[in-house]
Amino acid sequence: MTGVTADASPTRLADLADVDRSDPALRDWVAESVRRLDADARRSADTHLIRLELPTDWGIDLYLKDESTHPTGSLKHRLARSLFLYALVNGWLGPDTMVVEASSGSTAVSEAHFARMLGLKFVAVVPRGTSRQKIELIEREGGRCHFVDRADQMVTESVRLAREHGGHFLDQFTYAERATDWRGNNNIAESIIRQLGAETHPIPSWVVVGAGTGGTSATLGRYLRLGRMGTRLCVADVENSAFFGGWVEGDPTATCDRGSRIEGIGRPRVEPSFVGTVVDRMIRVPDQASVAGARFLAERLGRRVGASTGTNIVAVARIITEMRERGEQGSVVTLLCDSGDRYANTYFDDAWVTDQGWSLDGWQAELRRTLPPA
Repeated sequence: MTGVTADASPTRLADLADVDRSDPALRDWVAESVRRLDADARRSADTHLIRLELPTDWGIDLYLKDESTHPTGSLKHRLARSLFLYALVNGWLGPDTMVVEASSGSTAVSEAHFARMLGLKFVAVVPRGTSRQKIELIEREGGRCHFVDRADQMVTESVRLAREHGGHFLDQFTYAERATDWRGNNNIAESIIRQLGAETHPIPSWVVVGAGTGGTSATLGRYLRLGRMGTRLCVADVENSAFFGGWVEGDPTATCDRGSRIEGIGRPRVEPSFVGTVVDRMIRVPDQASVAGARFLAERLGRRVGASTGTNIVAVARIITEMRERGEQGSVVTLLCDSGDRYANTYFDDAWVTDQGWSLDGWQAELRRTLPPA
């Protein structure tokens, strides 16, 4: 080793090689930061499990885990807290560390929130085409945006920025599956099963989620197996995403050459946090069906939801239709990932939808038929 000289075999305790890098002030700062994150979690009530009414004679119950009620408005609030805790306990953060993430969406909003809570600078690396609305959400939480020309430059630039400034790249796509404690600790899977405890079908037949990092599906799949439950896990994927093809072909290196139009899910590569071996089924959902699904749920709930939730509900409709055809009863759970108010100028804008060349009427009619109210 450079700079280290091997000593003769020591004969006394005082002669032992000894390098002490402990820093009591840093340990105190980490302890205080963990306390703040823990206190925030304790102040936050669990998210609701909403029952979406279906005809009672079906014997099938459908639930939406409403992640839009987190303080930063989305499922990514859980991930952001986990990523910060993981970085803290691994010794990757200090009181002067600049935190960097490759995200132009909900993850960056949530991470900016927690960085401010800990008194840290936060930079989101985003494409230049990112909407002003998204940039304002990140800035409102105390973050700063650093722009790149293309989405495929975000990770490389994040690494460079973190290295140049002595900062830390949180890297949601690598660490999502390991930062969350899949054994419990009030993760989303444990929360769902606990909330179903007094329902007619407390162990769901299916849980349906999308994949962005893959962290949520990994947590759910592992927890269900740990609990020896018969629940099956379905991942709903979107157009221009590598997850479906990579999973079908068993190819973790699969890529595609375009980006997803459904924010929060779908990726141009199979991300490291996607654990395909815990997934029982995948359903690919067309983008226009995802948007139609968001509008369908907005009608039923009386409030807007994002298109990633629309992706989930289309896959749910397929599964429930098949359950009915087989005469099966049980419960199905999916996620309400975020509010549709963030997408007033896109998914809920008729002119924007027309510009995509989409007609949503057929898919909305199909969902009304397959998932009618009680």
